[in-house]
Amino acid sequence: MAEQNITRKDAMIFNQRVAQMSKALWKAVEKDWQQWIKPYDLNINEHHILWIAYHLEGATISDIAKFGVMHVSTAFNFSKKLEQRELLYFSKKNDDRRNTYVTVTEEGKDLLIKMNANYHNEDYSILQGSLPIRDIYGKFPEFLEVMSVLRNIYGDDFMDIFERGFQNIEKTYEDQEDYLQKTEVET
Repeated sequence: MAEQNITRKDAMIFNQRVAQMSKALWKAVEKDWQQWIKPYDLNINEHHILWIAYHLEGATISDIAKFGVMHVSTAFNFSKKLEQRELLYFSKKNDDRRNTYVTVTEEGKDLLIKMNANYHNEDYSILQGSLPIRDIYGKFPEFLEVMSVLRNIYGDDFMDIFERGFQNIEKTYEDQEDYLQKTEVET
């Protein structure tokens, strides 16, 4: 087993390095994320739930919790708040009464489209911190090793949902001068 070749000290240093970097990175991401969604009266959990439900097209509360990396009660409670705002609706399937399914309403879809269209990147620290790498290498950091670690922790289905969201943005939005324009997607 490979773990036998790792000393306790090496393991501790590695874990603490990842923890410190993750905390510092999360703090910047959290600030940037909150800045983006603040005009829409959403918090990070609500936005994340909308995003996941939109890309999964009929997710269960368990799906949202899993892919949102949150507790089931957190996913449920924030989804209920979004339902009260008529951004999501809950349903049960005739052949599956145990699970509650969450679907984004037209108002929820419109809000997501508006938020994406009005995304501005000039004041986001994560983007600004990555630009020197892009200037040198011609592309943004790809985080392939980190994604591999996440795949080993959360599984292939997690990474598939992770990528699906970004692929959907890629194919449904075009850059305009001051905003992102949603394009008509062929179904």
